[in-house]
Amino acid sequence: MTSFSESNFAKKLDDLNNSQQSIQTLSLWLIHHRRHSKAIVDIWVKSLQKAKPEKKLTYFYLANDVIQNSRKKGPEFNRDFRTVLPKAYRIAANEVDIKTRGSMGRMLGIWKERNIFDAEFVNKLKKCFVADSSPKPEPVRKKKKVELTLREEIEKERNHVAGDPPEAEDLVKALQDLDNSASCDAAVRERIAALPPEVSDVSLLDKIKDKDAVNELMATVDEACLLLGDYNGRLAAELDERKRVAKMLFDYIVAQKESLNVAQNRLMEHKQKLEKVAGVRNELKSHIQSLPDLSLLPDVTGGLAPLPSAGDLFATEKDQ
Repeated sequence: MTSFSESNFAKKLDDLNNSQQSIQTLSLWLIHHRRHSKAIVDIWVKSLQKAKPEKKLTYFYLANDVIQNSRKKGPEFNRDFRTVLPKAYRIAANEVDIKTRGSMGRMLGIWKERNIFDAEFVNKLKKCFVADSSPKPEPVRKKKKVELTLREEIEKERNHVAGDPPEAEDLVKALQDLDNSASCDAAVRERIAALPPEVSDVSLLDKIKDKDAVNELMATVDEACLLLGDYNGRLAAELDERKRVAKMLFDYIVAQKESLNVAQNRLMEHKQKLEKVAGVRNELKSHIQSLPDLSLLPDVTGGLAPLPSAGDLFATEKDQ
């Protein structure tokens, strides 16, 4: 597991998203580095101030996960978050929409119900939260960037102008190289499938009772992080490569279709020429058949002496 640094944590907060996996992964990392709880909480509240309104709830979900799952490890996070939560709730109350306010209100109810914080402190947070209870206008929602599947990206490419087609040998080699891609690596997939459930399910951590088991699981988690990080990187590289090959295929197919159209037009042109030549040949045959047969004409030279040759005409009397 990576060592703690303020810049590293700030970057992790920037990359945080609203998925359960993203929140739990960062929460587990923070709990592991709980000796830095004061710095962690300070960075958390500063980042919360800068975060966009639609991401603030994700920060509270992270704080909730850390606070609840670190209680058995020690009081550090409960103590340090307690000092900044009133400020955090005031910040959020002035920026988030009604739906987010409802989610944050339910979080307060859970903390009170599970005795995460005492009732007096939860009521204090509620007062901070409702201090500005005037309804906030719904923020203008930007259109989410639609994530396209590989097939959809290929379909979209059809509306674009094709580039220069690849050589057939290059295309064949690129397709063959895909046989050695990450998704075809059965050995790594088997290693990932064989990982114990504890590395991805925080709820199972309560079953760990001794320090040796914690250290053993920590080593397994570190190994799993390296394995999954490397494999995810390979999968991302494979996706980029498949997009590149798909573009090569698209350009190659477009070029082949253009060549096919040229060949078809040329074939039609020469078929028309062939038909014309065949027509001329048939006309010639018909014309030849209409000519008279000279062998059937009468012999008009019968009984006459043959004409003199050129030698006879120029012969001298001496020669005669």
